[in-house]
Amino acid sequence: MHEFEALAFDYAPMGLALTEHRIIRTCNQTFADMFGYRKDQLIGKSFRLLYGSDEEFHQIRDIGLKPLSQSLPYTDERLMQRADGSRIWCRFRARTLTPDVPLARTVLSFALIDNAQSGPTLTPRERDVLLLLSKGQTSKEMARVLGVSPRTVEDVRARLLKKFKVKNVAVLLGRLSGHRTSKP
Repeated sequence: MHEFEALAFDYAPMGLALTEHRIIRTCNQTFADMFGYRKDQLIGKSFRLLYGSDEEFHQIRDIGLKPLSQSLPYTDERLMQRADGSRIWCRFRARTLTPDVPLARTVLSFALIDNAQSGPTLTPRERDVLLLLSKGQTSKEMARVLGVSPRTVEDVRARLLKKFKVKNVAVLLGRLSGHRTSKP
């Protein structure tokens, strides 16, 4: 790689990573900085390092496999974990180099949606519900995934609305995605 290409890769305005079977094979400096690691601390490591729990890491594995297997890019928004344990909201994009086995070789990009580290502290259950809300799941669907009752999910949703001082889930997700709303 020429010097300018290496600089362009390392300091691209979004985090970039190349993975093989969810193992980070290379990443740029922006990616390392975004997650609070040195590049050498990430290379050869499982993406599990960047998720709050094993359950979350395994749960998100199959999301997006269908478009990837059709040689299409996949995009979503997700909560990721930094080295210090804090969480960041990212726009995630993926493209596979191996559509027959989508996770064999994948190029990923991450862009911060909300750069602010302030805001309410979330419990692991609240993070799980927020992640599933961002995927558009209903309370019943979330309850099945999380192994809890729909009422428990509703209680967690209500806590999230109260913590973020918003009136509904649409405003909550809009706020977390960085979109301005007229009123909380």
